[in-house]
Amino acid sequence: MGNQSHNQKNQHYVPQPIRSDGAGGPDYGPRDVMRDIENPDLLVPPATDAGLMPNLKMSFSDTHMQLNHGGWSREITVRDLPIATTLAGVNMSLTPGGVRELHWHQQAEWAYMIWGSARITSVDQNGRNFIADVGPGDLWYFPAGLPHSIQGLEEGCEFLLVFDNGHFSDLNTLSISDWFAHTPKDVLSANFGVPENAFDHIPDKQVYIFQDQVPGSLESQEVQSPYGNVPLSFKHRLLAQEPIVTPGGSVRIVDSSNFPISKTIAAALVEIKPGAMRELHWHPNQDEWQYYLSGQGRMTVFAGHGTARTFDYRAGDVGYVPFAFGHYIQNTGTESLWFLEMFRSDRFEDVSLNQWMALTPRDLVQDNLRVGPDVTDALRKEKWPVVKYPGFSYYPR
Repeated sequence: MGNQSHNQKNQHYVPQPIRSDGAGGPDYGPRDVMRDIENPDLLVPPATDAGLMPNLKMSFSDTHMQLNHGGWSREITVRDLPIATTLAGVNMSLTPGGVRELHWHQQAEWAYMIWGSARITSVDQNGRNFIADVGPGDLWYFPAGLPHSIQGLEEGCEFLLVFDNGHFSDLNTLSISDWFAHTPKDVLSANFGVPENAFDHIPDKQVYIFQDQVPGSLESQEVQSPYGNVPLSFKHRLLAQEPIVTPGGSVRIVDSSNFPISKTIAAALVEIKPGAMRELHWHPNQDEWQYYLSGQGRMTVFAGHGTARTFDYRAGDVGYVPFAFGHYIQNTGTESLWFLEMFRSDRFEDVSLNQWMALTPRDLVQDNLRVGPDVTDALRKEKWPVVKYPGFSYYPR
C-alpha cells in the first residue's frame, strides 16, 4: 500500500506523514510518536483512502477502569464509539473467588472467556436453573431479563461481555443488592417471612463486584429445581468447535444454528496467519462489532460514493463496520491475528467478493472491471473466509 513499515525494529524511529508517492510532509511536533507508530495507516493513509467516514476504532486501554475488591471492568458503548449502535462491550476480570453479583439486564448478554475459569448461574422465567463452569474459549448467553451471576474460580478469569444494544452500560444494571437497598425492610420481611432485623447488614447500594471465597466443586453447589434445568444450555464451547480451515487460517462460526439459545448475537472467531487476510467481503444482515484478542492487523472499510478509510488494530481494540460496507482484515504482524466478529442477529451471514465474481458470467465480470482471464481464471466458487496465496502475501518490512 506504499505505507511506512508496520514493524520498525528501531525504537528511536520517528514515522513521518509522508507517503511513498511524495504526498505529505514532516511533522516536527508536538505529537504522540508512540501513537503514530501504532497507527501507521492513520498517519500515512493508503492512496486509495478517500472521503469522510466516522471513527471505526476504540481501544479498551482508553476507557475508564472500574476497580472493585474482587475484580475490575471497563466498557465501550456509543459514548466511546458513537458509530457502534448495535452492540456494546464490557471487558471484565474477576479475582479467584471474585463475584459479579446476582443481577439482570434489559439486554441479552453474550460472553467469551479469554483466560481462566468461572462459575456461572442463572434461572429462567419458569424456575428452571443453570449452573456451569466455563473456561478459555467458552461462551455463555443469558437472554434479556434473566438473572445470573459470574464467579472467578481458582486462578481467576478475564472475559468479554457483549450486549445487544450499543447504548447499554454495565454500570447501570439491575442488581439484587441495589434492589434490597431500596426496598423498605418491612416489605423485605413480609416478602421472605423473616424478621426485619435479618436485613440489618444488607448493602446500602449496588455491590457490582465483590470478593468472596473460591467456591467448592460444581457438584457441591448443585441446586435441584423442582422444575428441572433450562432446556437450552446457556454455555457453548466455541474453541472446541471444529473450525473451517483454509491456507490462511481458520474460522469458527457460532449462532442460533449451533448455540440455540443465542437468539440475538451471532459471531465468528477468526484466526489469520502471518501473510494472510480475512478476504474482501461484507455482511448483508447487520453491522459488525469486532474485538481483537491477539496480534495486529489493519482494515480498510469501503462505504461507497468514493469513500474508504483504513484503521490499524491490535489486541484489546474494538473495531466496527456498518451494515453492508465492504472490508477486509489483513494480518500486519509476525504472529497469528485472532479476533471476534459479532452481529446483532440470530444468524452469521457474509458475502464473498471472490465467490460473487466466480458465480457471475465471466464476460460480464471482465467487461465491468476491464480485467482479463488471468483474474477470472483465478476466481473461486467455494468461499475461503481467510485467504493466503504463495507470492501474493503481505509481510512486515
